[in-house]
Amino acid sequence: MNAMQGLLDGFQIAFSLEGIMFVLIGVAAGTLIGMLPGLGPITAIAIMIPMLYGMDPTLAMVLMAGVYYGAVFGGSTASILLNAPGISGTVATAFDGYPMAQQGKAGQALAIAAISSFTGGTVSIVLLMLFAPALASVAVSFGPVEYFALMFMGLAAISSLSEGSTMKALISGVLGLMAVTVGIDAQTGTPRFTFGNANLLEGIDFLVVALGLFAIAEVAFLIKNRNDDSLAKTQNIGSLKLTKKDFKEMRGPLIRHSPLGFIMGVLPGAGATVSSFISYITEKRFAKKPDEFGKGSIKGLVAPETSNNAATSGAFVPLLSLGIPGSGTTAVMLGALLVLGINPGPLLFQDHPDVFWGVVASMYVGNLFLLVLNLPLIPYIAKILKIPRPLLISLVVMFCIIGVYSISFNVFDLYLLLIFGVIGYLFRIYSFPAPPFILAFVLGGMMEQSLRQALTISNGDFIIFLESPIAIGLFAVSILSFAFPFFKNRRVKKAR
Repeated sequence: MNAMQGLLDGFQIAFSLEGIMFVLIGVAAGTLIGMLPGLGPITAIAIMIPMLYGMDPTLAMVLMAGVYYGAVFGGSTASILLNAPGISGTVATAFDGYPMAQQGKAGQALAIAAISSFTGGTVSIVLLMLFAPALASVAVSFGPVEYFALMFMGLAAISSLSEGSTMKALISGVLGLMAVTVGIDAQTGTPRFTFGNANLLEGIDFLVVALGLFAIAEVAFLIKNRNDDSLAKTQNIGSLKLTKKDFKEMRGPLIRHSPLGFIMGVLPGAGATVSSFISYITEKRFAKKPDEFGKGSIKGLVAPETSNNAATSGAFVPLLSLGIPGSGTTAVMLGALLVLGINPGPLLFQDHPDVFWGVVASMYVGNLFLLVLNLPLIPYIAKILKIPRPLLISLVVMFCIIGVYSISFNVFDLYLLLIFGVIGYLFRIYSFPAPPFILAFVLGGMMEQSLRQALTISNGDFIIFLESPIAIGLFAVSILSFAFPFFKNRRVKKAR
């Protein structure tokens, strides 16, 4: 009854004139920010903090939350149309979204992404309302050992991201692990693989890698094949209508990955990026036709889009219940809340229930606004594909340069962008899959940090990894996940 009364009070805030205005501004600004590669919600919210002084904390949180999940909602647009992920959480969306656009199904892909985002966001909001306090205690139970096992399970699934050769997928993953180790060792302060270059001391930013491997590599591929008439159909937007068969194919991933994405979002440090990859890998592993993934599969588009939007709501559980940021964006929000005089934690439900329930209610309203705003605009958004190819290529390169330069205002990052663009182009020429590289880059840093922390706790004794039932279960799944493709290939060869 307390939860129901709190939710009713929250809807009073969300449906007030100021509440509706701030929700609408937040989701509209977030959608636009998500479409532009490089900006991201972290930058937007950080810029907004000085403007939040003196504001009502609930309305300020409503505005920041709208920018956050609006950016994830809109980030799929650049991934689908240009193969240039707007934010890191929509990288996996490009795996099947962009091939659908290449097949002349851009309108259908954007409609599927919008519906998936709305469903994942709405389901996760219900779960946030019902289970926030309980899930907060579960998140706390995950220590370095469990996090290492979870990240290890994600890396073990690299073999399932192969587009043919499992060995090529593993090589791509190893290169991703090598790239993420560049920079200063967080524990010892020792420079690693910097080759005496001060620009590499802070490591390589994820956005540089993602835009290089996907956007710049795609630009190089389009330039190389500029006289290929078969690419002309990418300018065909196609129909926005979804058939009963499409909805039937979407139903399973929507049901599975809404709760999965929410749970991944609850775990501090995982966030939308990790959850989208985990959902994509899981869906491909259990699909009846895994060969269709990476070639325009509807399930391959629905899974990460549902999961990353569900994870954004899940990230608010540790933030509001424990005062622990679940992602980079919620870390900035934590700073903003402290500036406003709000201390997130277990007492937030008692001291400031209006903040928690106001945010939850605003998410219901915001997700509805996002669906209403995005679906009618799809025909106009998809017209990006009708821009003449030379101009479109120039715009993609320009947005990539602006996005990368705005991270650290360092020209050296632009050289790295070019290097990873060349690597991505070579990957395409020699049939090396790029997703394992990205997955290893995302998980490798967190995996190493958890390993170091666990061994520090145990004084270097590896037996600590066998003392946690959760870790043992995750390791068992990892072994099965890694071995499955090899047994499958062997069985296929034997049958032939």
